[in-house]
Amino acid sequence: MPKPVIGIHVPRRGNRVTRWLGSALLAIFGWRVDGTFPDRRKFVAIIAPHTSNWDFFFGICAIFAVGIRVSWIGKHTLFRWPFGRVMRWLGGTPVDREMSSGRVDRTIALIEQRESFILGVSPEGTRRRVARWRSGFYHVAVGAGVPILLTHLDYSRRVVGVGPTFEPTGDEQADLDSIRAFYDVRWARHPQQF
Repeated sequence: MPKPVIGIHVPRRGNRVTRWLGSALLAIFGWRVDGTFPDRRKFVAIIAPHTSNWDFFFGICAIFAVGIRVSWIGKHTLFRWPFGRVMRWLGGTPVDREMSSGRVDRTIALIEQRESFILGVSPEGTRRRVARWRSGFYHVAVGAGVPILLTHLDYSRRVVGVGPTFEPTGDEQADLDSIRAFYDVRWARHPQQF
């Protein structure tokens, strides 16, 4: 079974026990992680399709299995008691979707301040079908001068796929079209929602 390729500059987290736990949980469900991480200290990782609550579980298991440090943004309701501390420990930062003003600029500043930083984002922003993806991840990547790692959950093969890496050109529409074209509806747990 192929193992993901992780460069020396990718921010790490955890130890043998947490890597074993993540791998064991994936194996119990018949899942694996496959692909290549860019050998960079900073990048934005998008994950799609996002059509099920299970996506979060398999994504977190994959993060633990490979031992990387990912910070992610989630709706503020996920951070209510009793799960708030756990969600933050898992790398989460709450965001109120009603108050989006300045969020991209604050995230760019955060990436620039840190020596290493992986931002994980679901471009759909919800499990429901959407007419278009949110573009904040793209603006963050361009503003911070970092690549976008395309990752996916392939329920048909039970694989958390990592890569390819996309270097934004600044042509937002063309870049977003290229990124979306990579993703296959057949990967989704609920294809009708993607």
